[in-house]
This record gives sequence, C-alpha cells and structure tokens, in this order.
Amino acid sequence: MKKMKRISALAVVLAMVLALTACGGNGGSKDTTAAAEKDTTAAPAAGNEDTTAAGEEGTTAGSGSEAAQGGAAEGVKVAVFYYNFSDTYISSVRTALDAELNAAGAVYQNFDANGNQTTQNESIDTALTDGYKILVVNMVTSGSSDTAKAIIEKANGQGAQVIFFNRAVEEDGNEGAVLGANDNICFIGTDAPEAGHLQGKMIGEYLLANYDTVDLNGDGVISYAMMKGDEANVEAIYRTQYGVEDANAVLTAADKPELAYFDASSQSGYQVDMDGQWSAKAGQEYMQTNLSQYSEANNNMIELVICNNDNMAEGVISALQAVGYNTGEEGSKTIPVFGVDATDSAQSLIAQGAMAGTVKQDAVGMAKAIRGMVENVAAGTPMADGIAAVAATDEIYSVAEGVANKLYVAYAAFTGAE
Repeated sequence: MKKMKRISALAVVLAMVLALTACGGNGGSKDTTAAAEKDTTAAPAAGNEDTTAAGEEGTTAGSGSEAAQGGAAEGVKVAVFYYNFSDTYISSVRTALDAELNAAGAVYQNFDANGNQTTQNESIDTALTDGYKILVVNMVTSGSSDTAKAIIEKANGQGAQVIFFNRAVEEDGNEGAVLGANDNICFIGTDAPEAGHLQGKMIGEYLLANYDTVDLNGDGVISYAMMKGDEANVEAIYRTQYGVEDANAVLTAADKPELAYFDASSQSGYQVDMDGQWSAKAGQEYMQTNLSQYSEANNNMIELVICNNDNMAEGVISALQAVGYNTGEEGSKTIPVFGVDATDSAQSLIAQGAMAGTVKQDAVGMAKAIRGMVENVAAGTPMADGIAAVAATDEIYSVAEGVANKLYVAYAAFTGAE
C-alpha cells in the first residue's frame, strides 16, 4: 500500500479555490429516478433555457436563482455521473455537490447509472453530444483500468476533461497506470486501507473496554460476523481485511484472543452483497438467516458485527431489533455493530445506543474538492497543479505519493462521543 504524502499549505492558492463555500445538507434520502434519466434537482445557471427532450425528466429548476452569479465556473457545463443514486453515501455527496456547483455558477446535469456500467457509458455519450466539457465520474465498475480508459477515450474524442471520484479507477497494485498516463484527468477519493485501519482500531478498543459484556457465552472469545459490500471493490477488500486484522492487533497486545468468525465452516470469513450494492437489504437478510441458527439459546450467539458500510450495518441492526436486541430500551442487550460512512441515520443509531461506531467518509469534503477541481479546469489549470491547490485548502486533503493528480479525502473515526 502506498502511503499518503501530506502537502504543506501553499503560500498563495488560486483565487478560485479559496472561493469554496460551505454547502448545505448531508442528505440520506433515496432517489427513485430511472436509470439514465437526468436528475430533476440540477439547477442550470440563470438565463439558460431548459432543453430537455419530451418524455425525460429534466432540469427545470426555475430561473436558476440558486446558481451564483460571477462564480468561478459560471456557465461551465458539467455532467456528473453517479454509480447509483440509492447509495446513501453517494446521495449525501450528490446533495453537497449540487450546492457547490450552484455556488460556483456551473450549468450541470446529474445522471444515475443505477449500478450499470453500460448505462453510465451511454449517459456519457449523451452528455458529450450535448456539449459538456467537464465530466465528473463515479464509475460503476470500480478499480477497472479498462473501464476508465474507455471513458477517457470518449472524453478525449470531444475535447472534454474527466474528474473521477470516490470509486477507484485502477486495480489495487496498479496505482498510477491510468492516472499517470493521462494529464487531462484526476481522481478525488480516499486512501482505501485507511477506513479499515480506523475501524479495526475502534473495534479493538471498544472490545477491551466492554469485553465481559460482549462475550455473551463467557468462553473468552468474541464471535463476529463480517458484511462485505462488494467482492471486487478495493475499499471493501481493505475494510474487510483490516477491520479484523487491526482489531486483533489491539486484542492480542492486551493478551486477549483474536476474534473468531461465527461460522467455522466458512472459507471466506465474510458474507458479501452478491449484487455489489452494499445494501441494507443484504445485511438484514444475512443477519436474519444467521440468527435462525446462532443464538444465546444455542450458546453460539454472534457477539459482534463488522460491516463495510452503514447501509449494511443498518440492515443488520434491523434484524437484531426484530429479535429483541439493540432496541435501546432499558434491559435490552446490544450486539456491537460497526460500519463506515457516518451517514445521518447511522449517527442517529449511535446516539440511540443501537450502533457502536462508524468511520466518517466526508461527503461535504468530497464535494468541496470536486468543486475546486471544476473551477480549476474551467480556468485552464493543469490537473496536477489544481490538485495541489485544492490539497492546500484543508488538512483533510492530501496528494497521493507518486501520483500528482490523485487527491485523498481523509477518513475519521466516529463513535458519537466527540
């Protein structure tokens, strides 16, 4: 794994980057817009006519009063492609980024791939035909150099530039193969192992503080379940690995035994969302099945649940609550459940005592960084220089070592005690 290299604050930063403003809302609502339809919340800048074709839901957000006049990206056409509107974290990014692009004065459209890369590719073709010159892309097929190259080729053919975000554009171990070979693209995301490391440390420390309470059958070993969001996603891979490894490191350093996966017959040591959607539905269904066999009555109850994201954690908690656990009521037993993202609903569950902790993935920070790069591209700033300028605006940002056009947004542990 490559380490992050912190970039010291620049003495002078591009004026348009310093213009970044706070955005509103950290929405967790789901959008039911059909795949490939344009998002109805996008607001064109004032004076632009709505050219939506008949039968499509379009961007008829009034006169564009939400768009800032004189913004650093005023009138610039930006197309934003999301892998799935229904992903709670992505929904939060979309809410924040809408506000940022409005403040920048950009003319933008949001597209929902609904988890289908072909749909996303077709939407990119449509946007390029419509004259969009800045593409902000949350790829469906994460960690695929071939997919990224195909998108870049489409953009190059129309003189457009690409800002990839959130989902890796290269395979693990292949860092820089795509980003380093193209100077008209950049990536804004997270350092994949970081969330796993933070989650694992959080879990280990929680267990040391509550060991006897968590160890329901008193055998001295904590039995756990692991919910993996996607088989091939690099974030899911590292969260699954380090969420357990780092927890074990904390435990063994205190002379406690390592965690034991609840199903001794399992070859993988996790249960994966087969649709790759990191969904609450998958977490709930897996946990319901688990609880039909593993219980206090059978003296083999699952004593800890680790989830790759908050959606799956919420599903797990729903299943636990259905059988009387994690209700927050006096006398109710609680199985510690950990996630990643720090969504609004997860923070609420933590406040209620139904969830033990999560790792904040900063949706607002992600949106601000994307806005900064949109403004830089609009000003003709080279991608690497733009990334360095954005990194200098906040300590949560850093540039990946050896890949000058790759920006990391830092994770942070969240237990509600801050």
